[in-house]
Amino acid sequence: MCGIAGLIHRGKSSDVGKELQDMLQALKHRGPDSTGYALYGEGNNQGDYIMRFKVGENVAEGSSAVKEDKSVYDQRRKQVDQHIRDLGGDIVNDQQLTPYSFRYVIKYDKDLMEFSKKIESVEMVEILSIGKSLELIKDLGDAKVVSKRYGLDKVKGTHGIGHARMATESGVDIRSAHPFWGYPFSDVSVVHNGQLTNYWNNRRVLENKGMRFMSECDSELIAVFLAEKMRKGASLEEGMKESLSGLDGVFTYFVATKDSLGMAKDTMAAKPLVLYESDDLVAMGSEEIAIRSILPQEIDTYDPFDGEVKVWQI
Repeated sequence: MCGIAGLIHRGKSSDVGKELQDMLQALKHRGPDSTGYALYGEGNNQGDYIMRFKVGENVAEGSSAVKEDKSVYDQRRKQVDQHIRDLGGDIVNDQQLTPYSFRYVIKYDKDLMEFSKKIESVEMVEILSIGKSLELIKDLGDAKVVSKRYGLDKVKGTHGIGHARMATESGVDIRSAHPFWGYPFSDVSVVHNGQLTNYWNNRRVLENKGMRFMSECDSELIAVFLAEKMRKGASLEEGMKESLSGLDGVFTYFVATKDSLGMAKDTMAAKPLVLYESDDLVAMGSEEIAIRSILPQEIDTYDPFDGEVKVWQI
């Protein structure tokens, strides 16, 4: 079933981490397996890249598996550090957020695809996101659990998208959780509610073009589809419009960049979406309860039309 939520403040910064947490927690009944956030914060003053990555999967604290994995996690992290140096990058700041999850600030001015492929050549390492303002976090648990684990309620920013997942097409793990990064583009993320029926055909075509998949979750196809279109010169909105004919199935998805938020709904409009729009704020979710969690006052909402694509700028 799954639940998706998104919001964008136009012209100002807000407590976007706490707001998205409240929206996703209101949708907990739609997906209790994992929760993911793509938050567009204030970034850093130097214009360096923020890289979120993991070196393994979530394992219950206190279990023997954690003790066994910690040394392996350390080895993988050291390999990542060496690859960054070999590629001519510089680690400005590094944080270990969980035994398996890290946040790096890095200086790097070369090709991001070459960089990403090298980092992910380390066994079990997956880059969750790279961006100047994007912070992509996903893990097992509901919105409050994940937010507390990573301190997301303190994140300020202009916009974000998130996902409460019920695993149906792939396993309950971080790799299959949303959002998905629009590899290899900085600051691009996607969340999706629905099912894509031409996943494998599209995946084979895109892989033959050199595109990268990290999971067997059908939703990842949207991020890769858009990335391939942008790689060939399409704008984000153009790529989204092409997805309406290029992707089969029932779907509603949100996509965010460093300065915009977009939504697309398939031509059958089978998946729910409720939207609120004012001069200062756009908020949307799978159910109106998500919007009312941050806007309890009387508001007018509407359901976008079938086959509709909309993009809002900060």
